[in-house]
Amino acid sequence: MAGPGPRSAGKPLLVKIVMAGESCVGKTSIVRRYTEPGPPRAASYIATVGIDFKVKTITFNDTTVKLQIWDTAGQEQFHTISTSYFRGARGFVLVYDITNSDSFRGITSWMKDIHEKADDEVDIVLLGNKCDKETERVIPKDRGEKLAWEYGIPFFETSATNNINIEDAFSVLVKEILDKNSCVLCDLDVVDLNESKKKRTCCQL
Repeated sequence: MAGPGPRSAGKPLLVKIVMAGESCVGKTSIVRRYTEPGPPRAASYIATVGIDFKVKTITFNDTTVKLQIWDTAGQEQFHTISTSYFRGARGFVLVYDITNSDSFRGITSWMKDIHEKADDEVDIVLLGNKCDKETERVIPKDRGEKLAWEYGIPFFETSATNNINIEDAFSVLVKEILDKNSCVLCDLDVVDLNESKKKRTCCQL
């Protein structure tokens, strides 16, 4: 892959990515699987309240990229808060649950929100999560593929539990972002969620 171009030495590219989708589709589990080393945590059904984020630093062709991944709440009462974080994002991970038809139908509304409230030229990847629950499936894989084709975006069926296609999905998304050269150089420290809330800062891209 071609590098994203010249950059100042020692300054990583900071890329803001937002997770979007209905409540309980597994957005938090996907983020944890991607950003936290070691085996996955025990299953949790506590929905994200408001907003949270994780950081992962990766390298593409000797270019250091700091991913700031925002995990938004899917509940209706947090919708305004969640979509307010769309501004400045360079990528979206749009998630539905293959065992929940309502979450699949909700993708259309989330895509509309992204187009209305996010910046232009963002990259999006669609994930049909919980593919480990094949016996509970209600959304066939080809429906997800067709929807992604209609939107012109990549599609993966994933499982945070079994670590299926999580790394691949993020790699494809980040590659598309860097290929567009749509990042801003940023040497700001990104907040550790375990640190004081008063230190929180977000680089507006």
